[in-house]
Amino acid sequence: MDEKYMKMALKQAEKAAALGEVPIGCVIEYHGEVIGRGYNRRKTDKNTLSHAELNAIKKASRKMGDWRLEECTMYVTLEPCQMCAGAIVQARIPKVVIGCMNPKAGCAGSILNILEEPRFNHQVEVVRGVMEEECSRILTDFFKNLRERLRKV
Repeated sequence: MDEKYMKMALKQAEKAAALGEVPIGCVIEYHGEVIGRGYNRRKTDKNTLSHAELNAIKKASRKMGDWRLEECTMYVTLEPCQMCAGAIVQARIPKVVIGCMNPKAGCAGSILNILEEPRFNHQVEVVRGVMEEECSRILTDFFKNLRERLRKV
């Protein structure tokens, strides 16, 4: 079941790549229904806050009519940063499924582990490595192509 939703998150990441954005995608599932989708749009929106997870949380909250996203599962292609991990905790999302880890900026176990921090009033169940190869490849290919384009300039 995790792979089904991670494939949907990868489709969101492809939308980001098509815009020239870092290809990160996210979906939020509630009782078998996708209630929020998002992809990285920082350059497009000219907004630091326009991460895949935050865009998906905003849509899911609107759909649910509540800021609490209890009983939801988030699927995200790349380990969340500190901002997104904090938002996940604040939204009370109980479970996050991560495609690949982010050793340079990840806050679900790489640099920090905000999601499972016992001192917070809410902890998140974290599943790591679902479709890891595919999630890593889309990022690797994006940055390889970007470096090649920059060399030609």
